[in-house]
Amino acid sequence: MANPNYPAGQAPDRWRTLFVVAIAQLMIVLDSSIVNIAIPSAKLDLGISDANQQWVITAYTLAFGSLLLLGGRIGDFMGRKKIFLIGLIGFAAASALGGIASTQGLLFGARALQGVFAALLAPAALSIISVTFTVPAERAKAFGVIGAISGGGAAIGLIVGGTLTEFFSWRWCLGVNVPIALVAFALATRFVHESKAEGNRTYDVPGVITATAGLFSLTYGFNQAATSGWADGHTLAFLGAAVVLLVAFVTIERKVANPMMPLRVVTDRNRGGSYLGSLVVGAGLFSMFLFLGLYLQVILGYSPLKSGFAFLPFTAGIIVFAGIASQLLPKVGPKSLMVPGLIASSLGLLLLARITPDTSYASQVLPALLIISSGMALVFIPLTSTSLHNVSNHDTGVASAMVNTSQQIGGSLGTALLNTVAATATATYAASHTSLGKLVHPFAMTHGFTVAFKFSAGLLFIGAIVLFFFINIGKEAVVEHEEVLVH
Repeated sequence: MANPNYPAGQAPDRWRTLFVVAIAQLMIVLDSSIVNIAIPSAKLDLGISDANQQWVITAYTLAFGSLLLLGGRIGDFMGRKKIFLIGLIGFAAASALGGIASTQGLLFGARALQGVFAALLAPAALSIISVTFTVPAERAKAFGVIGAISGGGAAIGLIVGGTLTEFFSWRWCLGVNVPIALVAFALATRFVHESKAEGNRTYDVPGVITATAGLFSLTYGFNQAATSGWADGHTLAFLGAAVVLLVAFVTIERKVANPMMPLRVVTDRNRGGSYLGSLVVGAGLFSMFLFLGLYLQVILGYSPLKSGFAFLPFTAGIIVFAGIASQLLPKVGPKSLMVPGLIASSLGLLLLARITPDTSYASQVLPALLIISSGMALVFIPLTSTSLHNVSNHDTGVASAMVNTSQQIGGSLGTALLNTVAATATATYAASHTSLGKLVHPFAMTHGFTVAFKFSAGLLFIGAIVLFFFINIGKEAVVEHEEVLVH
């Protein structure tokens, strides 16, 4: 049944709503990379040790990743617009606190608070898009905008972060969120319409506790593996606790009357395949930003700002092909875009795996970036659409949260796995090429990066296989099932 609040099921201010949500989405995505550039300056200013520097990132990812499912459910039950507004104000306040932080503890605490409010904001934003756009062609365009932001925002964050750090202060990498969030809040109060889940709105407290604790343990375990190794006692303890807690969570969800994460959300073939694909893509694509950024700065000697601009073609490729994907999605269906897109991105990573310490950016890195970005643009938009395909109004928020959760867990897994791969390959190369003398360091590091790129290419190819066998929505099904929001 069409949404009764809008004529013919269409929100009159839906394009203004998209603009507001896009601002919020850009702020969240920017924050994932903009702070990376600020870390060296923040370390000097606040006396942060090498051992503690990871908490600038980890404090945010732990809170964000572990609270996303709860944040999605809160939006469903309390109202998506209300939680969207609370998320904006909270994110702005936490960013301001981080921008004026006088100690490392205050900075870490502010970053954790940003993660808490981002866990409210991100699923609410996707839910608002899902319930606002009910016509397939328009919904595809809307997800195209969000997909372009999600794919290209990280590269933009590197440029913005480099500019603010180099010409102003690292503190503005956090403070810049305040005016953005306030503008989005003012526009949202007027153009975003309220929506809530139908039916039972009681909270599944045991599910909340086990899911939150389980996701926290899983995310922390992956982060610990990236810094201390897979055999570290803390790594094994947290990963073991995560398995126990998440198994308990699934058991609880099968038995309670109103589960926090209804298993129908993830057991649907297309949605479940989309979440699995999103996890694999998050793990595989992470290396491109992490290791290529290190290669440009450490091996080629680029400044942080120049390194950020070096990623600009990636953003351009995402934006251009996101528009193409949004036009094609209602005509050819999602699988016809996602599978070739992942294969193309995998080939781009293999091209990137051919770099050396003497490689030219224009001849080797630039073509690879354009291939990867064009392929990923064909993945992001339909993947978001299939993740929310045919989901009921009652479950829109928690289904949206699963999109972000799978990406977040995938990114954490990618960090741990590919760091280990790169470090092992680097050490092995250095030990077997001692004849290079002082030159062994750049060659060994570059070799480690290239091996990580090959593993990443393999992960994306596995993602293509997963989506090929799981996704069975054709263009007819997209039109048939997404013309209205199912209640």
